[in-house]
Amino acid sequence: VQLQASGGGLVQDGGSLSLSCTASGLTFGSYVVGWFRQAPGKEREFVSAVSWNGDSTYYEDSVKGRFTISRDNAKNTANLQMNRLETGDTAVYYCALDRTVVAFVQGRLSSIDYWGEGTLVTVSS
Repeated sequence: VQLQASGGGLVQDGGSLSLSCTASGLTFGSYVVGWFRQAPGKEREFVSAVSWNGDSTYYEDSVKGRFTISRDNAKNTANLQMNRLETGDTAVYYCALDRTVVAFVQGRLSSIDYWGEGTLVTVSS
């Protein structure tokens, strides 16, 4: 199983970035897919998740209205569109898969089935 995250980079405060997560080696549509992030010196935290069929989305409070998650099961891909980025969004972002949404929204890091390598997002003031 492989999760490949891409799309990180450097952007100014108020700018936008789009992260992608592509999975292989499993039945992507059977999993909830989402993102966590970890800022320097802080714990990894939940950002967003989307249900297996894309019908339900979940967001951490500070990103609601700014970030949009989506998925395309035919392409084994999920995307996180991040708008109106703030310096507080600076972190390494990790794509993840799990069978349940609870693992994401409750931040049960140890129960997450699969992790991708992180991609760095830096928001400058």
